Amino acid sequence: MRRGGIIKVMGRIKRSWEEINFYSKQKDMQMFWIFAVIAVGLTVIQMFIFPRSLVTLNAFVFLVMATIIFISSFRLAKANFAVQTEKQHFQSIIVSLQDGVIFYDPNFQIQVFNQAAERIFSVSGQEIKGKEFTPAYAQQREWRRLAQVMFPSLAPVAVIRSEAGVFPQTTDISFEDPVLEVRVTTVKILDGMGKLLGFMKIVRDRTREIESARTKSEFVTVAAHQLRTPLNAIAWTFETLADEKVMPESMRQFIVNGREATAKALKTVNDLLDVTRIEEGQFGYQMQEVEFISFLENILAQKMTVAKQYGINIYYDRPQGEESINLKIDAKRLAIAVDNFLDNAIKYNVKNGEVIVKMERKKGEPFIQVSITDTGVGVPAEEVRNLFTKFFRGSNVLKFQTEGTGLGLYIAKNVIRQHGGQVWAESTLNRGSTFYFTLPTDPKLVPVKEVFGE
Repeated sequence: MRRGGIIKVMGRIKRSWEEINFYSKQKDMQMFWIFAVIAVGLTVIQMFIFPRSLVTLNAFVFLVMATIIFISSFRLAKANFAVQTEKQHFQSIIVSLQDGVIFYDPNFQIQVFNQAAERIFSVSGQEIKGKEFTPAYAQQREWRRLAQVMFPSLAPVAVIRSEAGVFPQTTDISFEDPVLEVRVTTVKILDGMGKLLGFMKIVRDRTREIESARTKSEFVTVAAHQLRTPLNAIAWTFETLADEKVMPESMRQFIVNGREATAKALKTVNDLLDVTRIEEGQFGYQMQEVEFISFLENILAQKMTVAKQYGINIYYDRPQGEESINLKIDAKRLAIAVDNFLDNAIKYNVKNGEVIVKMERKKGEPFIQVSITDTGVGVPAEEVRNLFTKFFRGSNVLKFQTEGTGLGLYIAKNVIRQHGGQVWAESTLNRGSTFYFTLPTDPKLVPVKEVFGE
């Protein structure tokens, strides 16, 4: 044990000496070596001038000072070397990123401009580094796109995806001739004391991604339009046959089944077309002032017949003390969203179940909140976050409701957001679900431009 302990101690001493030898070569150790040379020189000179006791005292003082300076310089050299190593590591990561990275100080002087940024903007990093970028650069063709990313208000088409003044800021910017689609995320860089060091922009080139999505949307649109024409003809045929009084009774059930199947196919086609228009920002919203209490009551009245067929009771918790609430909405589009919420609450409920619709003002906020609570099958906790994604259907629902596209809630979410509201859900498996959505009472909070935000 003793021999092993000695070997360990010797190993530590060797590593410490190697470390001291390595860091002593760093520039930050220059102060120590200068002091050491001066101290030795003064000591030699004092040996010929002053008494030995005084020389010994001075040598001891120099030794103590040298030790303090050595330790300080050694620690500084070690810390600076670690910083330089980390900086080089950071720079190597920045260089290898596929997204463009631009770092600039509070005066808009560009410090970092990686290779991906050079490729996106066709600008040399060596040429741009150190420049204080101003909006005036937008007047020069070679700098225009970079200037419009640095100052999004100058961009031809810029859609802000985050709240104003809240970081990180995310903005989608579109350019033409040539086509370029980028998503720009701006992050504040602060030091340990909270002082602003600058900003970093991460620029993601989404051109191919957007073009691919656009191609898929065009295909879906063409296919859906091609399907809708014959389906409408089939639906008209079944409607005509259903009205025939001389039709044999044995054939009537086939006609009813065919009519229902055609109606479901048409709904799927229409949902696909709606999703395509939403994602292209062409759903065609027409916002007008509408009295919302009666608007919601009319939708509930229309759903009563469907609810009775499923054996479901609908209850409406009307806002207390409110005669009318006027909101700026697209009644046709918003009716689609509310109808989808109610459809799910009815169809995925239990026999003799309930649906409770409640509307109230949010305290201290310019919003109303509508909740739709059912006593149905619910959704597993880990799947609640996926409820509003495209084509999603709960794993437990598929066991007894095989029909459905998983597009209803996706459409509803985007309609609510376009009205300036939010949507979310709570669910307990086998106990039921509650879907919430808000709508602004202040018309200024309703988005002016139609945009799509996945």
